[in-house]
Amino acid sequence: MILILIAHQVLSNSLIKKSYDNIKNTKVSLRLEEVSIEDTFKEIEKNTKFRFAYDRRDIDAEVRINHSGEVVFLSELLLQISKKTNLKFKQINHTINVYRSVIANNQAKEPKRHFKIAGRIVNEEDELPLIGVSVRVGNSNIGIISDNDGRFELTIPGQSARLIISYVGFETIKVDVESSLKTLKIGMKQDLRNLNDVVVVGSRFNPRSVLDSPVPIDNISSQELEATGQLTLDQMINFKMQSFNASQQTVSDATAHFNPADLRGLGPSRTLVLINGKRKNPSALVYINDTPGKGEVGVDMQSIPIGAVERVEVLRDGASAQYGSDAIAGVINIILKEEAETTTVNSFSGITTKGDGFNYGFGANTGFELFDTGFLNVTTSYKEQEYTNRAGNPGTDEFLNAEGSEEWIAANPDLGMIVGQPDMTTFDVFYNAEIPLNNQSEFYSFGGITLRQGTSFALYRTPYWVPDPNNVFHKDNEIYNGFHPTFETDINDRTLGLGIKSQIRDWAVDISAVSGTNTVAYHIGETMNPDLGRQSPTRFDAGGYRFQNFVNNIDIFKKVDNFSIGFGSEFRTERFQAFAGEEASYQGNGSISFPGIRPNDEVDENRNNVGLYTDIEFDNDIILVGGAARFENYDDFGKNFTWKFNTRYKPFGEILAFRASASTGFRAPSLHQIYLSNVQTLVSDGSISNQGTFNNHSPVIRELEVPELAQENAINFSAGITLQLFRKLELTFDYYNIKVNDRILFTNEIGSDGDPNTVTALEDTLRAYNVTSLKFFTNAADTRTKGADLVATYKQISLGSGFLDISFAANMTSTAIESAIRTPAPIATAGNEIFNRKEQARIISARPEDKYLIAFNYGLNKFTGGLSFTRFGEVTWKHATDPIKDQTFSAKIITDINLGYKISPTATFGLTVQNLLDIYPDEVNAKGDPITNLGGRFKYAWEVNQFGYLGTVISARISLKFS
Repeated sequence: MILILIAHQVLSNSLIKKSYDNIKNTKVSLRLEEVSIEDTFKEIEKNTKFRFAYDRRDIDAEVRINHSGEVVFLSELLLQISKKTNLKFKQINHTINVYRSVIANNQAKEPKRHFKIAGRIVNEEDELPLIGVSVRVGNSNIGIISDNDGRFELTIPGQSARLIISYVGFETIKVDVESSLKTLKIGMKQDLRNLNDVVVVGSRFNPRSVLDSPVPIDNISSQELEATGQLTLDQMINFKMQSFNASQQTVSDATAHFNPADLRGLGPSRTLVLINGKRKNPSALVYINDTPGKGEVGVDMQSIPIGAVERVEVLRDGASAQYGSDAIAGVINIILKEEAETTTVNSFSGITTKGDGFNYGFGANTGFELFDTGFLNVTTSYKEQEYTNRAGNPGTDEFLNAEGSEEWIAANPDLGMIVGQPDMTTFDVFYNAEIPLNNQSEFYSFGGITLRQGTSFALYRTPYWVPDPNNVFHKDNEIYNGFHPTFETDINDRTLGLGIKSQIRDWAVDISAVSGTNTVAYHIGETMNPDLGRQSPTRFDAGGYRFQNFVNNIDIFKKVDNFSIGFGSEFRTERFQAFAGEEASYQGNGSISFPGIRPNDEVDENRNNVGLYTDIEFDNDIILVGGAARFENYDDFGKNFTWKFNTRYKPFGEILAFRASASTGFRAPSLHQIYLSNVQTLVSDGSISNQGTFNNHSPVIRELEVPELAQENAINFSAGITLQLFRKLELTFDYYNIKVNDRILFTNEIGSDGDPNTVTALEDTLRAYNVTSLKFFTNAADTRTKGADLVATYKQISLGSGFLDISFAANMTSTAIESAIRTPAPIATAGNEIFNRKEQARIISARPEDKYLIAFNYGLNKFTGGLSFTRFGEVTWKHATDPIKDQTFSAKIITDINLGYKISPTATFGLTVQNLLDIYPDEVNAKGDPITNLGGRFKYAWEVNQFGYLGTVISARISLKFS
């Protein structure tokens, strides 16, 4: 914050006195020599914050403008243009509307017979007024623009006329009027054919359309995301984007409360997430359970409410040279809403056709104008979901020795299991604001807080599983007769961003500071600590984790003719903390299902990073060439340099474009991966046991000759084409090839050599820590990911009285390990693997190798309807040592239906049916190995998960919008 205040003072001293953005107070210095009116407008846009809205038919292409380059007020320059033409200008916020009006000399010639007509122009979709719409009388110079309430009034000569009503982004309307008609109400339809799909991610200069970008980009609106009927942002993107994967996990401790998500199958750690173009903090959690993304750290995507989101931009290309660490697979930029004139209230509810998983919630979004041209947009929401259960029904227990357990199993054929989504309650508040400081600068801020409480379930502890080391239990003891431990989380995610954007002469300057914190606190319920005997509590505070970062950025840009140049710096501070649980949670063997974090495993570590970058681009509308370079210096592991080169060539205008990029990338090892230590209860070799994770600085790890963690380095190449045969049909195809060197991996369990005649140093360590095996993080291998993305859209197809949009997207990807696994000598000598077949499969085949989406959306008057099909490709689970026990789960197609009806100008009703045909993944085939499904407890795979196993979900929603 101090940085922001100092920067503001410096900028204020260098700028003219405070005034709000206004054409009367804005100064420009332009050298114009025989420049057309349209090009003059473009020059003004480059040098001010204003944008022009006009109908090209109103612009006389023959008129030329000259100006010496002296500093004048913008209003004076526009007055010069007005004198040479019959154009008039009206400012509304940052838009200058251009329109024709009656020339003074012609007014005297106006026929004596005339009539007046008044009207109001609204958006047909939501009935909200449209401001600055051009209303012209055909074959004349008479015209006007609509006011802040969408109203206009015209005096028209004669007894009848044709009005031509036009507005940027909407279909032009022609209306015949006559003197007997006094008032009009006109609804305008959005013209999707002429709206550019504009994004800001991927370029620090001009926003670009998806087709104009030199790298592959997706732009998904909040309306498209909400139409999926999913409850969280990550799942919404999952069902709208071909190369993004996220699936709900189960029976996986805290991971069940986060959905590990990634781009192109490269793991959560290699996708950078931004909010409004600023780095979002990762979560405090490391995914250390047997799920996709094991050993990774990702952003808590569930902490961002969809009600606050305007759109999601996804850059599918390496961008470390532009944005820094983590952007190896790409970047997701979440743009918050700026709406300042409407209020929207939503409510929803849904349930599975199995009768479980009931969910409901509500949210509100509203906006306010601040100081004439600023805004404040606020969102709040609340939602609840209940757990689901899709456990197996084995009838016997082949997992452990079940001797003497027949009576209990007969009474509990499902072995007490609950397998499915957790209970979850979420509350959040977000805001986005912008305040003018003077005519050249503005203050902006955004942020929010999300509170999420969840309860998931561990493995049910049957009576014959429960240890009784002190021989104090007996079979009529309630807890001894079986119990189901719960894993409960309190998740707190906070974001606060502040910044100033200014124009200093020809340079655009953006100075910002962003703080982010994610905290996860654990409680273990319905369990016990056998070492405490009958004095054991049944609920434990097991500790937790916190991650914080503070990011300062200064970005400076300038555009001269076809050249753009930018440079800047980033200073980032990160802090990772682990908090011990209460003593009873870790004493002895600790609480069953999850021993609490021990005092020895507490962490409070931080690091600093300084980054410098430069970015340059040349674009003459035919060929674009761009490059970026970045230098980073971390105070814990050292320096890194990355670069990027991209190009785009349009030989036939907008019809066809070729594009390509090449870059290097990197990912710094997270503080979590360097310093995490813990003990957790997992399945190993047919038994339930405690396994320890030792941090990278541990003496135990040093004795095993495990090297210190270093950064991953990547080489990324992509090439593609974009095609637009006509405005309704767009197609993009891109190939990518990503090599990741020194990839950070989380090892498999490393335990005793099984020889009772020798005791190794490793075995001594295991006994000392009361664990049966250990794991650690290490730069173990090099991988290569190859694939292709295809996206095609065909919009606004006339069908009956309505319009149909069709979209298709496909992703094909594969990852291979290209190097030998780098095993430390003491471990290799003892015959142990550190990354076995099972762990290798987690990065090679745990995500679908292909994914296809096709969607049909139809609009007819007040009705909208959508039908979509998502095909998730096959995934493969591999056994640690025995290939015969591998299993491939076949591809499945999920069908979703979304219906909407506009009840009134303010109310809309929606109905969504997810997974209409009640499709589930293939069932687990244990192949004689009870570990693969834990003796039948899991009906569906728990380590590879294509799309979850909720089955059909029916939900309804209602939305109210007020102006």
